[in-house]
Amino acid sequence: MDMFIKVLFLIVFFAVMIGVGIYCRKQATNVNGFVLGNRSVGPWLTAFAFGTSYFSAVIFVGYAGQFGWRFGLASTWIGLGNAFIGSLLAWNVLGRRTRVMTQHLDSATMPDFFAKRYDSKALKIAASVIIFIFLIPYTASLYNGLSRLFEMAFGIPYTYCVIAMAVLTGVYVVLGGYMATAINDFIQGIIMLVGIVAVIAAVMQINGGLTETIAKLSKESITTAGGNTFNGVFTSFFGPDIFGLIGVVILTSLGTWGLPQMVQKFYAIKSEKSISTGTIVSTIFAIIVAGGCYFLGGFGRLFGEAGADGKPKGGYDSVIPTMLEQLSPVLIGIVVILVLSASMSTLSSLVLTSSSVLTIDFIDPVFCGKKAMGEKKKLLWMRIFIVFFIVVSAVIAIIQANSPVLFISQMMGVSWGALAGAFLAPFLYGLYMKRVPKAAVWVNFVLGIGISVASFICNMAGVKFDSAVLEYFKSPINAGMLAMLLGLIVTPIITLIAPAKDKERQEGIFSCYNKKVTVSSRLAIDETEEPVPAQTAVKAKTTAGKKNKNNKKRK
Repeated sequence: MDMFIKVLFLIVFFAVMIGVGIYCRKQATNVNGFVLGNRSVGPWLTAFAFGTSYFSAVIFVGYAGQFGWRFGLASTWIGLGNAFIGSLLAWNVLGRRTRVMTQHLDSATMPDFFAKRYDSKALKIAASVIIFIFLIPYTASLYNGLSRLFEMAFGIPYTYCVIAMAVLTGVYVVLGGYMATAINDFIQGIIMLVGIVAVIAAVMQINGGLTETIAKLSKESITTAGGNTFNGVFTSFFGPDIFGLIGVVILTSLGTWGLPQMVQKFYAIKSEKSISTGTIVSTIFAIIVAGGCYFLGGFGRLFGEAGADGKPKGGYDSVIPTMLEQLSPVLIGIVVILVLSASMSTLSSLVLTSSSVLTIDFIDPVFCGKKAMGEKKKLLWMRIFIVFFIVVSAVIAIIQANSPVLFISQMMGVSWGALAGAFLAPFLYGLYMKRVPKAAVWVNFVLGIGISVASFICNMAGVKFDSAVLEYFKSPINAGMLAMLLGLIVTPIITLIAPAKDKERQEGIFSCYNKKVTVSSRLAIDETEEPVPAQTAVKAKTTAGKKNKNNKKRK
């Protein structure tokens, strides 16, 4: 009976996902529809697409497990940073400007934006190659967290879990494109919201409720390098490692501003209302989902056993699955669907981004030259590359599962750091500053890739630094943070040094922000309007009401 409940949940979930893909086929008949949903995606779908692409099994299993173990309840700050910096501030700073400028430039992808914004075909090709290379390990990391939970819940071998998830995601993305992804993201987002609340309540109950669980965690101690032992550090405000915590908050929150699969959600916004509603919805979603995941992970030490090195036995990726083993079959079924939803929503976003970028920004300009591909041919290549990306990432996930070197958060950290380090500054400044030169964009590409790859090599080789600063930035998380911050500092400096060029072209690009748009007075104040006498205002209102009634009678 227990297994029947779990399997029933899966069958219903799979049927709905594929049904949505079939339903959305008519929306995916051209490139704009397949990649951006014809720029007509409403506020709720956009907000949930943003949130579900943001949070995946990497967050729930990998990051929540690792950083909850390392920082205790202070890891909740990571979730709050994701909500207020990665969602609220991102929508306010990037949302409207991204939608307006990308439509003005007729750009459907981030590399295409760089090409048209900075007048450089080489930047377009370089950006597409970077995305192609670094989104694959990101994608592979998604399978890992989900498959560990499947093994725990169903006893199914890891390989079969990876294959099942890959096939299902491929089917509905290939059929319905962005619109199918957005609708499924909405459904999956609802599941994630309900699931995380239910799981937290159940896990707290295992230890006698929230108060008792926190009291037990406060008894967990940590021993410093100097031999001093501290109790209660895992329930303290900033935890045992404030600098490590800051690095994670910056990378996972500010980093979304430079991730192509996240920024592309703003390209598809339908209207001004979508921005205001989407901002609120995505922020609340992030507070509940991200805040809940990291809060839950903060209690990991109550369920796992530490080894001689202070790390959990079985690795960081085993922390969350171990916590969930004691739940009822129904709740385990909910957890599996929750993490499946989180993983598939992010996976679909990643493969759609990768395939569109590779087709539009690499294959078409490099191999087709002046004779551009037609719409049907582009759609065919995109669908082929979706399958290609899913297969490659699945193979890497299976190989990585047998490797003791990299766990989920490391794979995610390298990809996230490289992409955000390379793209954050040139994309952000490209929306706000007219004079940003091509040279600044190239410098960001080199910094983002160079620092992240150097960190990866040092970790793989087991290099130890005498300097505490170098050892700190050897971490993929902190290396990614460094790459982003350097880019934000270096870009304005290069802009000030480099001579201004193509002023007329830059004015033309930014003219999209000067276009006059008429809105109602509840959205904008008319400073030139004269005060209206009260009686006149009442008469005007009465007259308007009579006109409306007459119009209704005529109809």
